[in-house]
Amino acid sequence: DVQLQASGGGLVQAGGSLRLSCTFSGFTFDDYAIGWIRQAPGKDIEGVLCSLGGGNDDSTYYAQFAKGRFTITTDYAKNTAYLQMNSLKPEDTAVYHCAAWKRSSSSFCTSQYDYWGQGTQVTVSS
Repeated sequence: DVQLQASGGGLVQAGGSLRLSCTFSGFTFDDYAIGWIRQAPGKDIEGVLCSLGGGNDDSTYYAQFAKGRFTITTDYAKNTAYLQMNSLKPEDTAVYHCAAWKRSSSSFCTSQYDYWGQGTQVTVSS
């Protein structure tokens, strides 16, 4: 049974930082890649930052708005992924979800995920 659970959201002022956590179970990195997507009020789901594993930039997808501000890390031993968000802006306000895609997927880091979990609200005030 696949489960993903995001946590760590909250209210922060513009320019501040937050670290989101995603704990997951029921799958391994051998078969699935993991990442973060978000949905702002009235907008479509968009990919934020996703990792195929390996710890180098070639294995990580960054949305343009995330480059230079957001970082994804994974702790394989703890089945946990983290999203470090710095220099937050009001337009980053959204519900952030962690999600998983099959490694063979052509829709990596998009709204066409294979699994996702309950999100966590991030609100950035100006």
